[in-house]
Parts: sequence; C-alpha cells; structure tokens
Amino acid sequence: MPGPHVAIYPGSFDPITFGHLDVVRRGRTLFDELIVAVGHNPSKPELFSAPERASMARTLVDELCREEPQHAPVRVEVFTGLTVDYAKTRGAAALLRGVRNLSDLQYEVQQAVTNRQLAGLETAFMVSGESFAYISSSLIKQIAAMGKDPGVLRSMVPPLVIDALWAKRDHPLLARLRADHDPANAEN
Repeated sequence: MPGPHVAIYPGSFDPITFGHLDVVRRGRTLFDELIVAVGHNPSKPELFSAPERASMARTLVDELCREEPQHAPVRVEVFTGLTVDYAKTRGAAALLRGVRNLSDLQYEVQQAVTNRQLAGLETAFMVSGESFAYISSSLIKQIAAMGKDPGVLRSMVPPLVIDALWAKRDHPLLARLRADHDPANAEN
C-alpha cells in the first residue's frame, strides 16, 4: 500500500508573498503533507537570510493552518543543495510549483523534465490565482527599494513581511536596486 503523498514546495521565498501562500493553501488540499522548503538560489541575491525567510514563512504558514485545520499539515524547513536530493531525503512524491505566466511555465517544464529524468520525481504545477499572477519576490524588493511608504505592498505581502522589509530599508541589496533605478546613474 502506498504511503502518504508528500510534496515539496521549494523556493527562495525572499520574501514570501501572498502568491506563495496561495500555492500553499491550495497545495494542502492535494497532498497528505506539504513541506515548504526554503532554499538558496545562487542566481538571486538575497535580502533575507535563510533563517529569516524560514521564520517568516513558518509564522504565516502556521497561521494559515490554524485557519484551515481540515487540510494537510505543512512544515517549513531550510535546505541546501539540489532540490531533488532534498526531496528524496523527505520521501517526497512530487514537487509543487507555482506558475504565473508562460515564461514561468516554459522554465518550470524544463526543470520538471530534468527532475523526472534524473531523480524520478514528478512535478505538480499550480497556476496562480488571477490576483497573484503579477506578484514576484523580485518585484517586491524593487518596490521596497523605491517606495517611501511600505504600505503600498499591502495587496502583495502580509503585514509581517512589510515590517521586515521596512527593517531592511538600508540593506545593501535595496540600496543597489535604488541606485540601479536612479536616473542620475543612467548612461547617456
């Protein structure tokens, strides 16, 4: 008899958004257990450390689970290395991936085929809810870098994340994003 169906929802979650939480909420109805796996993407500079990202995710996921206790449990863990290797150590049946648009889908399908060939690991795609299709962590960081009022992010991230972004307003990554968008720095 097959065991419980565990899914890994991997990502950098830097920071976690309402779009991520929407995938968690809906993924809980499809699997017996969901693990939100906070990892490191070497191609993306990080604003928050892995423990900070995991702490925010854990707080928000715990809140979501209390609101909807009838669905599958969720754990938040930090991992390093390849996602497929981590998934195997957790006995995962599948990876859960959110897809916002065709560009995401093209990239995710390529990754899914590779993960299936290399590790026999399936991928379940969840299409973003229409109100979350434009939200990305990169966009959140750009807005945080440029905006004077962090409240403009209320429709994209929970208050906990807004507070954390505000606390990081002098972080070198946000300073670099500000400088990159400063017209005075534009080449002629």
